[in-house]
Amino acid sequence: MAKKIAVIVRDRQAEALRMGVGMILADDAVDVYVLDRAVEKTDDNDLNIETMGDMDVKVFTNFKGNENMEYLTTEEIARKILEYDHILPY
Repeated sequence: MAKKIAVIVRDRQAEALRMGVGMILADDAVDVYVLDRAVEKTDDNDLNIETMGDMDVKVFTNFKGNENMEYLTTEEIARKILEYDHILPY
């Protein structure tokens, strides 16, 4: 049975985004949450975010400056986090 996995992106953005892409291979439902700041503009981060979009991974953020991500308030994110089987904080 597929698990619901949330990847929380904070301090180690590149590692967290890479993990979000990698978790797709486990055939589980993966959502990514970018919290509190803009995603650093690097080739790796851009590629990982693009790949997640191509693979229908939902990427949410509470920072209005992040492009190609669905904006949710911190409170909305806190409520959604309760729906997951596993939460991976970075």
